[in-house]
Amino acid sequence: MEVLRAGKVPHLIRRKAADGDLPVPLEEKIEILVTLCHDTDETTRGRAFETLKNWDFAELGQVFANPQTSVAVLDFAVRYLLPIREELAESLAGNPALPEPLQNLIQNDAGKSVPSEAVEENAAAGEPAERQTLVQKINAMTVAEKINAALMGSQEERTILVRDANKIVARAVLQSPKLSDQEVENIANMKNVSEEVLRLVAMNQKFIRSYSVARNLINNPRTPIDTGLPLIHRMNDRDLKELSRNKNVPEVIRSMATKLVKQKEQASKPKFPGRH
Repeated sequence: MEVLRAGKVPHLIRRKAADGDLPVPLEEKIEILVTLCHDTDETTRGRAFETLKNWDFAELGQVFANPQTSVAVLDFAVRYLLPIREELAESLAGNPALPEPLQNLIQNDAGKSVPSEAVEENAAAGEPAERQTLVQKINAMTVAEKINAALMGSQEERTILVRDANKIVARAVLQSPKLSDQEVENIANMKNVSEEVLRLVAMNQKFIRSYSVARNLINNPRTPIDTGLPLIHRMNDRDLKELSRNKNVPEVIRSMATKLVKQKEQASKPKFPGRH
């Protein structure tokens, strides 16, 4: 691992490591990927994080629930993977070796979060312990108040409300004049929004013009197949290859990506004139 951090590994090996293709045990693969997410080379960092982001849920859960997993790996998972792979929360929270500050960063199944920094700041300011969290405040709102917050509220409110069980509220978030391009990219990547929200993102011509939005949608296992399939042809060669290896997307998406990769490789082969 130290050799990797020092950048003394040949480029080919680093690339295979960033793709998760080294012939090593699962736990070591994940630790290597986390290490490469801090690599000095931007391409390597991005490739490693993309691999982790799309890694099989069951395998990640196995590693993150293991008390033998290093704290550095758990810390990275909570701070960087969990916001886009919220289904990993249970495995991480159930790890008895997870430090308390990291436990406090994890949202529970009821949708309540207790960020450790916020707790410490409130205590220092002498604020009452029963002070409502933003989630609790939103849960207490009427539908009309939620819609108003979805349209005119803060980014934090929109992030919560786009996951609301009421479809009208979730739709209102996408209609907000304050919604940023980055927020749309994040929504397209969310695993805990409704399929309808993802459909609406794909149907919005302004949103779907963004390559990042299209890439996030097609790699999101929640995206309906009929919504994701038309986006495959927009993927560049690198993202198409990664999609073909993404075990979290439906088989039909992965198969189509594999087929296109082979077609492109075949088309790029030099063609020799026939013998006469």
